[in-house]
Amino acid sequence: MTGHVRYTALLDACVLYPIVTADALMSLTAAGLFAAKWTRRIENEWISNLEADRPDLKDRLDRRRDTMRKAVPDWEVTASAWQAIQIRLKLPDPDDEHVIAAAVAGHADCIVTANIKDFPNSITAPLGLEAVHPDPFIIAQWDLDPIATIHAFKQMRARWRHPNASAVEFADRFERAAMPLVGSRLRQAAELI
Repeated sequence: MTGHVRYTALLDACVLYPIVTADALMSLTAAGLFAAKWTRRIENEWISNLEADRPDLKDRLDRRRDTMRKAVPDWEVTASAWQAIQIRLKLPDPDDEHVIAAAVAGHADCIVTANIKDFPNSITAPLGLEAVHPDPFIIAQWDLDPIATIHAFKQMRARWRHPNASAVEFADRFERAAMPLVGSRLRQAAELI
């Protein structure tokens, strides 16, 4: 797993739903560490799932969606691009076919997902893809460019509604979001974040 502006990651809905994960990925792609792609279908999925879990957010996620689009102007893998590929894929969960098809159509190197088991290596590897959990994916970006990553996280923390949150509290949020590697790395860099 590498990372630079030409390295492309297709972001699954499950990593765009939790705000801390989505914000971290958007911050790192905006810093030029990798190129991010997703589809309108993926976008609609994270929005509808979040609205189902949080009815108070119903019809209030347009700003977040638009901010993500603005951060990544070339985010979209169009339906016309992935639909032709999807018809050739047969997976146990038909929704996963769309994600893999979008990754292929978007020339992605990997799929960043919390649902690794849904994208077995036996299916992704022949397509030149790998499924990567956001925790090790973010750490790989950090290892490749620590200065840009630390700067991106510092800016992310400054954007929070409660910017007075300590670096340790910031790290705690990642640990609660099932990203213990990132949380640990943030603790190590607490004085810089």
